[in-house]
Amino acid sequence: MIKPKLKPLKWKQSWQLHAMLLPGMIFVVLFAYLPMVGITIAFQDFNPTKGFFGSKWLGLDNFKYMLELPDTYRIVKNTVIIAALKIFFGFLAPIVFALLLNEVRSKLWKRSIQTFVYFPHFVSWVIMGGILVNILSRNGGAVNQLLEAIGIEPVFFLGDPGWFRVTLVVTDVLKEFGFGAIIYLTALSGINPALYEAAVIDGASRFKQTLHVTLPGIMHVAVLLGILSIGNILNAGFDQIFNLYNYLVLDSSEIIDTWVYSMGLLQAQYGLATAVGLLKSAVAFALITGSYRLAVKFANYRIF
Repeated sequence: MIKPKLKPLKWKQSWQLHAMLLPGMIFVVLFAYLPMVGITIAFQDFNPTKGFFGSKWLGLDNFKYMLELPDTYRIVKNTVIIAALKIFFGFLAPIVFALLLNEVRSKLWKRSIQTFVYFPHFVSWVIMGGILVNILSRNGGAVNQLLEAIGIEPVFFLGDPGWFRVTLVVTDVLKEFGFGAIIYLTALSGINPALYEAAVIDGASRFKQTLHVTLPGIMHVAVLLGILSIGNILNAGFDQIFNLYNYLVLDSSEIIDTWVYSMGLLQAQYGLATAVGLLKSAVAFALITGSYRLAVKFANYRIF
């Protein structure tokens, strides 16, 4: 079958479409491309009074100094560990939730549960942080009151370095898993019902139907999202950690983003902070590019 060739639209026919793109293009230029001039700060001893062109040029000295700091490797290690744990459990939780919710037959219950678990995604970490500080408090917090009621010693969730990482991962997963399950629920709705009917005829139980029909039906989506999440290995969640951490857990919870905030805004080491941010962006770009190529190879996913 010969497909007819589509004629390109003439300018007079398509200028309205281009005009609709204009606000978005202006936004990207103003807030994404023009600020990239600030990358030069990473190679300077930047002085705000002298600006980009008057500050002393240092070349790669800021990067060398960054690698010589004793805190650098600890902070990178914290970032990778926290981000990896969030990616792993944040990947599994939506799948498990979607599979369980798919087994609920009452539409009322199903919609009620969906609404309940979606809601935390839309709450900022500023508000969530205040809620968590109250309910996880060692003295009078709801969680520790429950633990004491069943004979368990109170836990210093926000002050013990080991427990703090667990708290970060668990609260992040609880906040986001409901919203992340939307994609899997959509994939589940696209599975052909005839496959389940054939499985029932063959005598398959609900568990075996899930194992041999449901899981293969969403596997391509799971593989795609898992591969693409690799690009976030250096994003441990600035908003969450900034609103929850304190000096007691600084050694185990300080990440690249909080360090950049501390160096750049609090200590006015603009060149060092920019160098750290630039290096992180370069590594993240390489990871995202690599994960995209893996997605093309294993999940046949293409943007272009």
